[in-house]
Amino acid sequence: MENVPPPAEELVVLDRELARIDARRAQLLARRSYLLTLLTRPAPMAPPPRPARPAARTSETSPPGVQNVLLALGGVLLTVAAIAFTVVSWGAMGIGGRSAVLGTVTLAALATPAVLLRRGLTATAEAVGVLALVLTVLDAYALHRVALPATDPLGYTAAACALLAALWAGYGGLLGTLRTPLPAAVLTAQLPLPLWALATGAGELALGWALLLTAAGDLAVVLWVKRAPAASFAGVTAWVSGGWALLIGGGLSASAPAPYDALGPGVLLLAGAALSLLAAVRVTGVAFTGALVAGLTAVTATGGAVRPALPPGWAVVAYLLCGAALLTLVRTALPRAAVRGLTTAAGVVVAGAVLCALPSAAVSLLGPLSRVTGVWAGAPDRVRDALGPDPGWSAMSTAPLVLLLAAGLLAGVRGHLPDSARGAALGGATGLGWAAVLVLPAALDLGYGAALATHLALTAGALALGVHPPRRAPSVLATTATVCALTGAVGVALLALAGEGATLVTLAVLLVLLCAGAVALNEVAPARFFQPLLACAAVLTAVALLGAAGAAADLAPEHVALAVLAVPAAVALLAGRLRGHRVALPIELTSAGAGPLALVLASGRPETAALVLALCGVVAAGTALRPDRRPAAAYVSAALFALATWVRLYASDVTVPEAYTLPVTVPALVVGALRRRRDPEASSWTAYGPGLAATLLPSLVTAWGDPHWARPLALGSAALVLTLVGARLRLQAPLVLGAAVLALDTLHELAPYVVQVVDALPRWLPPALAGLLLLTVGATYERRLHDARRLRESVARMR
Repeated sequence: MENVPPPAEELVVLDRELARIDARRAQLLARRSYLLTLLTRPAPMAPPPRPARPAARTSETSPPGVQNVLLALGGVLLTVAAIAFTVVSWGAMGIGGRSAVLGTVTLAALATPAVLLRRGLTATAEAVGVLALVLTVLDAYALHRVALPATDPLGYTAAACALLAALWAGYGGLLGTLRTPLPAAVLTAQLPLPLWALATGAGELALGWALLLTAAGDLAVVLWVKRAPAASFAGVTAWVSGGWALLIGGGLSASAPAPYDALGPGVLLLAGAALSLLAAVRVTGVAFTGALVAGLTAVTATGGAVRPALPPGWAVVAYLLCGAALLTLVRTALPRAAVRGLTTAAGVVVAGAVLCALPSAAVSLLGPLSRVTGVWAGAPDRVRDALGPDPGWSAMSTAPLVLLLAAGLLAGVRGHLPDSARGAALGGATGLGWAAVLVLPAALDLGYGAALATHLALTAGALALGVHPPRRAPSVLATTATVCALTGAVGVALLALAGEGATLVTLAVLLVLLCAGAVALNEVAPARFFQPLLACAAVLTAVALLGAAGAAADLAPEHVALAVLAVPAAVALLAGRLRGHRVALPIELTSAGAGPLALVLASGRPETAALVLALCGVVAAGTALRPDRRPAAAYVSAALFALATWVRLYASDVTVPEAYTLPVTVPALVVGALRRRRDPEASSWTAYGPGLAATLLPSLVTAWGDPHWARPLALGSAALVLTLVGARLRLQAPLVLGAAVLALDTLHELAPYVVQVVDALPRWLPPALAGLLLLTVGATYERRLHDARRLRESVARMR
């Protein structure tokens, strides 16, 4: 096709058009720039910015901080120099020079802060003031070394500390701006009286009075001196000195051998209690702590005064009554925080008394365990003989009274407690009352029968209170009573182990109580938790009762095992009627524990052990009839029947493995067939694999060690049939397992002949045959690979 016009002319036309377009574009861009200059008016010119000054370098230390550091270092250096001068260079000067130097320097140091304060140099004045205080201490030391070397060091130190404290207090009062002299005076004032007591050898009581008087002085400073540093230091030193005084008084009161010896420490403690109470009332912020210390100290003083005159064990009662007396101060005009401190002190005393009484309750509850090796050795005459070695009942005889008083106090103060704590107080009072009755027979050393009856009655009463609590009573009451009843049931069961008849009667009574409690607890608030617990306890009691009855009837252990199995059978029937109830599953699980117990009892007779396993399997099979227990119980039942069969075969000296495996394989294959019928998509490995492997693998292991031909032939035949069936029905598990077992069995049988043939052949022939085989395989590799893939795909399509 020809172009019109020719290409050369058309090219010229195109160049012209492009040049025209470029010119037009340049014209349009120029016009656009002009329009933009018209629309955008320039802003007035701002004055040129001043050159920025370089940022000031941030100082890492502020001038006051640097000043304080320099002053502190200077004061330390001057102090070190003064000490070195006093200790080292003292002997190089005469008496006049010594006095002149120290006196002049000390007076100058004491006077300089006043001048500095008038000029506003507070920090410098503080540093020089500290130096002046150190110089006064050095003056006192120098005076003792030069003028009074023969005086007692402790006595001189006490007098010097008193004078220095007075001097510093006056100095701080004159120069009120200085913060160091008054706290230093307070700290120094802690030493004179204690050092004086030590110097005179007045004894521990005098030392306690000295510390208490020092604490009183500190309290006076807190009350009358309003300057913060001195008052704060005095408050801390008051607690320290007063605390040491009270510790000394408490130790002396607790170790006093006679009432007269306890009077002095008691007076000291009462004075300390009054001082603590004064601090609680007058000092802000320490009302609770001061009242708490005052209450504890007063109880220690009054209880310690009467303790030496009381028999062993009654001292706890005395302290408890003194602590209860503190509760009478609840309605006094004391501050509310102080009242709380006093009541807390009473609570601490009551808790301590209860802790002292709890060991007796533990012995009453768990003491029979110490005689567990002598079960049914004969009921003793007194109950203490059934509780093991004597833990010191003479000192623990007041435990019931202590627990009863504590319970009464807790119930009495319940009305004064917050609503959230009243339930806990009622529950605590119930538990303490139960513990008091529990300890009572051992504390009074009642007869064995009377103690057993008391414990049974206590358990019944606690259980009744837990099942039928008073109307409008908090749920914690029922909970505490039920816990006490269960604990008491364990204790009385242990106590009854001393005698045969006592054990049977006690277990029977407990079984009735627990069953009645489990039935009656259905409508009570804590029933969700405690009803299954009571039911499980009843099941355990029934098992123990049947075992004890069998032992009392002189039955053999294996016969007792059969009797014990009546409990899980009865529980299985009962659980079937209680289907869906909260106690059904717990009692079933609890009764299942009777099975291992029966198996242990029958372990001496394999035939009876097999019977026990079979009976357990029957119970499990009966449970499996229920829809809600069917899967788990069915598996357990099958396992128990298999175990029973194995044990019975073992008892009959059967050693053929198929006798043990076929009873498992046949039911497993039946179950697998039923599953495949219900679910055709189920894998053959899941349906038939476990059952087939249970017989084939043990038989294969046995056949490899069997020198005869019958077992390998039977196993090979069975494996061949299984392989053919798997191929016919296109089932992967029978095909693979059968083929593998058949191949291994055939290999085992042909191995001796193959070895003989190989030995008879020439040495060059096996390598030649191997090479020929490799050549054949290599030549037909692709075809063999294709055949292997087809085989794999065929097997994979099987189920």
